[in-house]
Amino acid sequence: MKTTELIDLNVLSYRTAWEKQEFLLNKLKAEKRAGKVGTNYLLLVEHPHVYTLGRNGDKQNLLINAIQLKAKDAEFIHVDRGGDITYHGYGQLVAYPIIRLDVFGMGIKEYVFKLEEVIIKTIANYNIIGERLNGAVGVWLDTGKNTARKICAIGIRCSEFVTMHGFALNVNTNLDYFSHINPCGFIDKGVTSIEKELNQKVDMVEVKNLIISNFKDIFKMEFI
Repeated sequence: MKTTELIDLNVLSYRTAWEKQEFLLNKLKAEKRAGKVGTNYLLLVEHPHVYTLGRNGDKQNLLINAIQLKAKDAEFIHVDRGGDITYHGYGQLVAYPIIRLDVFGMGIKEYVFKLEEVIIKTIANYNIIGERLNGAVGVWLDTGKNTARKICAIGIRCSEFVTMHGFALNVNTNLDYFSHINPCGFIDKGVTSIEKELNQKVDMVEVKNLIISNFKDIFKMEFI
């Protein structure tokens, strides 16, 4: 059973959401060890301004100091996911699937591929063509051109084949915050959002519903 509990956290601090993820991850791992199928989870959230650096990331990719961070009303947090540095903030939809990969019948590579597919299908609804870029996870636009830009970052952690962390889709995100980092370690590629591509804001609830629908379709999730 791919039973998944959908939890909309609305707006929540990164640290509090991280603690919630850890709790649910450990709960699902304990159920797995006990021979139970357990319940999978999909968390949706927006975070106040924060820069997060993955376990193998380079802090040099943060281009401002602590005083400037405070002036931007932003935090800087080292995290235990893969990937380099990224930004989370209002108007960005973050999804944290906490699922058993064995129950879903996939390995890590296929899991990341399907996360990208959720995003590609979601933004296609707005006539935005999302693509994969060789050597870089996430969803990009105009790959192979000097206008290549990322619309969605992905960074995950997997423990005992149970996942946490996930993806961050720029919906109505203030992209100015990305100018203070080398996003995901890249210095030669830009970032974008659905709002920027359409030149108008979009309804976050509508985007959430598309994300949920595409998780159902691509992961065959049965939401409770």
